Amino acid sequence: MPSEQIVVGLDVGTTKVNAIIAEIETGGELRVIGVGTASSEGLRRGVIINIEATLKSVIQAIESAEMMSGREVQAVQTGIAGGHIEGINSRGVVAVTGKEREITRSDVDRVIEAAKAIVIPMDREVFHVIPQEYIVDDQGGIKNPLDMIGVRLEAEVHIVTGSVTSAQNIIKCINRAGFKVDDLVLESLAASRAVLSHDEKELGVLLIDLGGGTTDMLVHLDGAPFHTHVVSIGGEQVTSDISIMLKTPIDAAEQIKRKAGCAYLPIVGEDESVTIPGVGGRPPVEVPRREIARIIQPRMAEIFRMVREQVDKKGYLQHLGGGVVLTGGGSLMPGVVDLAQEVFELPARIGSPTGLGGLVEEYQNPQYATGVGLVLYAADRLKKKDAPAAVKERVNDGLWKRMKQWFGEFF
Repeated sequence: MPSEQIVVGLDVGTTKVNAIIAEIETGGELRVIGVGTASSEGLRRGVIINIEATLKSVIQAIESAEMMSGREVQAVQTGIAGGHIEGINSRGVVAVTGKEREITRSDVDRVIEAAKAIVIPMDREVFHVIPQEYIVDDQGGIKNPLDMIGVRLEAEVHIVTGSVTSAQNIIKCINRAGFKVDDLVLESLAASRAVLSHDEKELGVLLIDLGGGTTDMLVHLDGAPFHTHVVSIGGEQVTSDISIMLKTPIDAAEQIKRKAGCAYLPIVGEDESVTIPGVGGRPPVEVPRREIARIIQPRMAEIFRMVREQVDKKGYLQHLGGGVVLTGGGSLMPGVVDLAQEVFELPARIGSPTGLGGLVEEYQNPQYATGVGLVLYAADRLKKKDAPAAVKERVNDGLWKRMKQWFGEFF
């Protein structure tokens, strides 16, 4: 893999478009070399409603990242979200056909195909089929069944489906901006790739990505995704509540939320106050910061309760030994972790992307979790593509060594 190869993650959100450019170095390490952000105008609740407006935001974000990195972007890995996303757990069963009943790659591929053979409406498509576990002759909990001996192979998988038109609109928009889409990845999967540890996934963890238009959730159990859901409420609704209650424009309400917002009333001091700009010539007024927290906390608690209800309904709540991880721009608000711990009755933390080199200060922020996750997915994809060549190289090396040994023995 050449050292100059780059991968690009494009997170097209309801309020922001983030572009992350990373360079793959000779040893396979990733180094972030460009970060670009633009305001997003053409989406509502994670779905494109205005192609032209979204196109402009995409171009602006990518150009900004290109300028920082000094590199030119041609293809991107992008995310998909929205209320149309649905996760389904399915199971497939096949007979092992390999020589001496040894499970081969062909058997694994067939069992995955059997598991994904579910009936979905014509207007939906499958985005991901993720194995949870394999079962060989009733022996469960197997992560990789290759080369095992068995008669019957089963696979439990998590299937993510979504709207065909939503996916087509994202691809069309990015293509019209002059870029190729290498792959579409569920945004909560990308974020979990960037912020969750292996131990958390094994223990059971709930990831909540607090976006502007939607709140995405993903439950990992025993190292694999088990439940995907999108709540069609996000930070924009909190801004709208502030605007209505304080009788101030949306832009001013957004500024108030960012500078003085708090999601948990007990941590706000009695004597703290905030200046609300006047409208229509009226003078600005001072209001206690606790009043703003009284507006924000009920809405954030409602979002968390909706997520908890989803997890509870599936019976996963008691299996979350790794607790709750909050990410996305909404997780930056003070008090969010305290409120999450109160609603879920579980430990909670903020998840920021780590582990990559380069522009550490620029990307180590929860709002870039999806973008960084998309970059990691793109790098994984390239490694898989290069794997057959690497295997061939190893086989050829081994053959050459054996030939040298043979020549040494006989000549």
